[in-house]
This record gives sequence, C-alpha cells and structure tokens, in this order.
Amino acid sequence: MSFDEPFTPHNELEQQLIAAQEGSIPGDDFMHYLLTAQVFMPVQDETHAIKGFQRSDKAVPLTLETEDGMQVVVLFSSPERAKPFLVDYPGYTGGLLTEFKWVLERMGSGYGVAVNPGWSVGIDMDPDMIDQMVGR
Repeated sequence: MSFDEPFTPHNELEQQLIAAQEGSIPGDDFMHYLLTAQVFMPVQDETHAIKGFQRSDKAVPLTLETEDGMQVVVLFSSPERAKPFLVDYPGYTGGLLTEFKWVLERMGSGYGVAVNPGWSVGIDMDPDMIDQMVGR
C-alpha cells in the first residue's frame, strides 16, 4: 500500500522521521527522540457507544499480522496520517494521542510496531527492537 500524495511533514515527529531516513541524524538520536514523541494509536470503536466517548478503559489497538506471522501494533505520526489507511478498517475511527513510550510499556512482549504504514515516511520495528527500547 502506498499513498499517492507527496509527504510534507506536518509535525516534529515527521521532520525527525525524514531526517532519520535521509541519514542526517544518527539512528540512536532518533530512537531517543521517538520514545517521547506523540503518536496516534487507532483503537477499536465500542458497539453502542456515545459518539466521541470511550466508555471502556480497555482500548483495543489496531494490530495486524505480517506475512511471517508477527503481530504488529499500528501507529501514526498524526490522526490525519491514519485516515487513508483506516478506510480499510472501518471499526477503527477513533484513537489515542499519547507518547510512544506509553504505548510500548503497555503492549506485551512479542509485538512489533509500524509507524505510518502505507506512507513513504515511517518506521517498522520488530519485537526484539521494542524489547530493547523498553529494557525487557
């Protein structure tokens, strides 16, 4: 999947992603920045919920399975980046804006992460990298 519009950065995370992909900042510096960066996590809509109001304290994030069977939590650099991707996932019209580290601390071991899937600017991280980032 690839979205056709050119990628113009809309926030600091997107600027940092571009810089990391171009090699103009060291990978370690980007990873340290990413831990405190705000990300958008799509969550499953509740049935019979009041629009815009989450009754449950158990947010169910969008996870996908890769071709090799790895479970991946899907995140975006902003809610706007999520919109074209989520067209294919109608149960996920809402989400949470939170620190990347908060997401990592709450997801179990064995999950990977995809930031901005479908866009030219993003990052995919395997479970070992995630475990290393949170000190597991």
